[in-house]
Amino acid sequence: MTQAAEIAEALRATRGFAHKRDIADVVSALGRSLPGGHAALAQAVPVGDDCAAIPDGHGGYLLFAIEGLVEDFIVRMPWFAGYCGVMVNVSDIYAMGGRPTAVVDALWSCGMDPADEVLRGLAEAAARYGVPIVGGHSNNRSERPQLAVAILGHARRLLTSFDARPGDVLVMAVDLRGAYEEPFPYWNASTRAPTARLRADLELLPALAEDGLCRAAKDISMAGAVGTAMMLLECSGVGAHIDLDALPRPAGVPMMHWLSSFPSYGFVLSVAPSRVAEVLARFAARDIACGVVGEVDGSREVRLRADGEEASLWDFGREAFIQPRAVGAREMRHA
Repeated sequence: MTQAAEIAEALRATRGFAHKRDIADVVSALGRSLPGGHAALAQAVPVGDDCAAIPDGHGGYLLFAIEGLVEDFIVRMPWFAGYCGVMVNVSDIYAMGGRPTAVVDALWSCGMDPADEVLRGLAEAAARYGVPIVGGHSNNRSERPQLAVAILGHARRLLTSFDARPGDVLVMAVDLRGAYEEPFPYWNASTRAPTARLRADLELLPALAEDGLCRAAKDISMAGAVGTAMMLLECSGVGAHIDLDALPRPAGVPMMHWLSSFPSYGFVLSVAPSRVAEVLARFAARDIACGVVGEVDGSREVRLRADGEEASLWDFGREAFIQPRAVGAREMRHA
């Protein structure tokens, strides 16, 4: 078996892929329950994007998103779990070409343990990213700790997961100035970074949208770099070749470990060839690792290249990833 085929097989078995594939079941159930079916889920962008986007009546969009944290993460790393509750939501807003406005949280705990540490992490991230916590819900009489954080933002011009086109170039941008938060696969380039740099690095995304340099983008989630690219490609109804050897990657980190990682700052973008040089230059100017990692095509299949060999990872025509089969490519958003 070639290296590309081995990686494709390993990716299909990862926890991150499994969690993303659950989205299809949720969207299907919700669509069945709503008057009008799945069509009732469509907003400014369909279900399948990082945020809901609601026209504000003035040419822009209100952005609304929510993230839940897995229980084992909260138990083992409560401060960082709280920090991530804000951080990942902020990333979702910027991935849509927006800027965050405020967050609210819902926290369940057995007394103030681990609620106190979770709240300290939330407050630290809110201060560093400049996004106020304006309310929420708490329950200190729960048997198990749980955390969900929701965010509101605004975009003048959207980046979506539904606008990649055949002929586009796939670009990956990631902040490699970090380290893993062991034992979890979280690449942390946030908590020790200068506050001003954190905010300015994220400002690249709405600037790309507003300057018309990029149409489609998604922040790298628990599905990893390739899984996130798959979500974008499936929503856009396209396919791609992805060159694993071209992915920006920390020195010394094995390929499969990196492909299963969740970076604090990481984005996959679909960019028209004429815009690629400018996009790469903007990330490079801020010392963000960035590179061309693939080409978008009309095949609806994702193929991986590694060490000169190629293998098929996914064929959306035969098997859905996050998209229910009953839902068209532009009718879903629940990522």
